[in-house]
Amino acid sequence: MPKDKKKLPLDSETFLSIRKWYLLALAGIAVTIIVAQILIQFHLNTQLSDSRVINLAGRQRANSQKLVKEALLLQERSISEEKRRLITSEIKKTLTVWKASQEGLQLGDAELGLPPERDNNILAHFHEIEPHYSAMAKAAEHILRLAANDSLPKDALKDEISVLLKNERSFLRLMDTIVNAYDQNSKEKLQNLKRKELLLLAFSLLILVLEIGFVFRPLSIQIRKTIAQLVQNQANSEARAKEIEQLYAEKEKSLQELQELNFVIDNAALFASARSDGSVVFISKKFLNLLGIDQNELNKPLSEILTADIGQQAYLREVLKSNRKNVIRSEEIKITTVKGAHFWLDMSIVPMHQSSRQQSILILCSDITERKENSIKVEQLTQQNFEARMLQKKVQASQIVEGQEEERKRIAKDIHDGIGQMLTALKFNIESIDPENKEKTVEKIAYLKSLTSDLIKGVRTATFNLTPPELGDHGIFPALHKMTVELSKLTGKTILFDNKADDNIRFDSLAETNVYRVVQEAVNNAIKYAEANYILVTINYKDHILSVVIDDDGKGFDDSILNTPPQNNSEGGMGLFFMKERIDYINGRLFINSIPGEGTRVTINYKTKKEEDHGAE
Repeated sequence: MPKDKKKLPLDSETFLSIRKWYLLALAGIAVTIIVAQILIQFHLNTQLSDSRVINLAGRQRANSQKLVKEALLLQERSISEEKRRLITSEIKKTLTVWKASQEGLQLGDAELGLPPERDNNILAHFHEIEPHYSAMAKAAEHILRLAANDSLPKDALKDEISVLLKNERSFLRLMDTIVNAYDQNSKEKLQNLKRKELLLLAFSLLILVLEIGFVFRPLSIQIRKTIAQLVQNQANSEARAKEIEQLYAEKEKSLQELQELNFVIDNAALFASARSDGSVVFISKKFLNLLGIDQNELNKPLSEILTADIGQQAYLREVLKSNRKNVIRSEEIKITTVKGAHFWLDMSIVPMHQSSRQQSILILCSDITERKENSIKVEQLTQQNFEARMLQKKVQASQIVEGQEEERKRIAKDIHDGIGQMLTALKFNIESIDPENKEKTVEKIAYLKSLTSDLIKGVRTATFNLTPPELGDHGIFPALHKMTVELSKLTGKTILFDNKADDNIRFDSLAETNVYRVVQEAVNNAIKYAEANYILVTINYKDHILSVVIDDDGKGFDDSILNTPPQNNSEGGMGLFFMKERIDYINGRLFINSIPGEGTRVTINYKTKKEEDHGAE
């Protein structure tokens, strides 16, 4: 590609150039700051080690004096044995610290935080002090060996103390020289750091000066020019915007007037014009055909031409007179022609401009008779549909009431035939017990125990058919599991529960109750009527659909009877009807498949709503 095509605009080229120099200046300042920080941190670390070295070297003088002082204390004539042992212990500690420090100053010691000494001048001083240090150390060690003897002669330590005193002054003088050397090295390092800091400062200042001269100053000039152009452009834009806004307002007003007029004209094929006194100036031919009048009958007021009904004429006169403001008025009016036909008109009354003295108003109409008739038909159909639904609800309500009565009769029959008879037998057996006949009494008590167990089982069976507390407290999953376990215990049948859902999900309470009742009815039918020995209740929740399947190995039935209306008699059929009603009530689906002699499968599908899914999560 040629160079002229690759060339950037002037503003972009200037910005890129300034940005390049600006980034270079910032990079230079950042480098100087980083180098300065590295030097300062290195010097601080060195100063820390130097301070420890100087401190430890100073303490060497004190330790040597302490060593001599403690040795002199051992020469006292009136010293007790306990005090002598205490002084000996102190000498031993002082000697250990003194020797460790002396070696650490020369060779380094990690525990004391001492680096190895590399300065030749200081090492020469340590070499010079070495004879005095060795003599004092040997004399101190000899004193410790002699002090360990309980029968120490009075003048036994005289020679060793003389060695200590002889070498102490030279050791202190040379140690002062070493401390001064350490201090001088530290000062030289500090001066060197100051020189480096000054060089870095001068370099940073130079970068700042160059940045001000080559970056900030051109940039400020460019920004000042740009802001001045922007201010000028903003002023020009505001002036143009005001002009455009004024033109837009005028155009909007004209457009609105045209839209209103066009809307009326486009939606009306029937039109007429009249004067201020109501007399007709012009009426379209289509309008005349709709009204069923001739051209020579237009000598009457417009209100009398439009309708033959006296009440409608009075209303039209008021409508036409009251339209004094410069607005378009719309009315839906029912008219009656001279032939007795009825029409609905959507009438728009448009005021005319004052330049036309003969015309006052323009009337544009649309025939909406068909729409009105359809609307009335829709209302009638809606009313009929509502009445049909109400009738259906009444039939369903009566069937539900009948079902409730049948359920009450069933419960009463179970209590009377089962629990009542067992209670009567229990009463008679208790009354027939003869305490004197122990043999029969034992037999009757055993029979009473069996009868009482049957009675408890009957009561539990009757009460379990009522709503269990697990359904409201924990949901459909635990309730169905509890139902299968209890019915299996009470009936002796093999009733199993298989939960294939991931978690115990809660649904709408109405849905849970109806699903539970349908499953309960299906299981009871399998036990009572199908005489099943094996019943499996499987529950699953996937893709927002709750699915419950009840399989049994009972005798089954002809499932063609499911399409026949239920009969509330001894032949039954109401249970299946109420199962369907309950599932329909929650907008679910119920499938019943049965083969005589092989068993029955009942499937319940309930699609959850979005709010139920959010609640379950």
